[in-house]
Amino acid sequence: MAIRKILTYPEKSLLLPSVKVDTIDEDIKNLIKDMGETMFDAPGVGLAASQVGINKRVIVYDSNAENPDRDDSIQEFTALINPEIIASSGSIVSEKEACLSVVDYSADVKRYEKVTVKAVDIKGKKLEFDAMGILAIIMQHELDHLDGILFIERISLLKRTMYKKKMAKMQDNK
Repeated sequence: MAIRKILTYPEKSLLLPSVKVDTIDEDIKNLIKDMGETMFDAPGVGLAASQVGINKRVIVYDSNAENPDRDDSIQEFTALINPEIIASSGSIVSEKEACLSVVDYSADVKRYEKVTVKAVDIKGKKLEFDAMGILAIIMQHELDHLDGILFIERISLLKRTMYKKKMAKMQDNK
């Protein structure tokens, strides 16, 4: 396993939609292992393949993210291949949502309260499950990545513009 570099805004490849995985081969399995290690090293609770420069429809997330009493030393992750949200309901605000690819920024983001996700696991088994709370937010956030959408696209134009100006200024100072 290896820790991969996490791409950050304004990297253009983060804005590209990811392609479906046709075969779960050793390359995909190694990618998933690397993504799990990279996510925990960052540290984060979710990571999309596009964030490490691979535009394939693969995400990983912290299997214990929902547990408020979780032990951070336990690093178990779940991988989803070709995930999609097939149903959604309700509305919540994800407070101070952040992203490993959006440096030094967090914002409140309106999300669905409950989503139903369909995917395939690393063994090729079909999955379908309901996600609520933090898991629903993680699913929406990571699936947005697979569609080339950063969470800053889901906040007000004013806040997004301010962030982009801040990042442009930081790039100019390098």
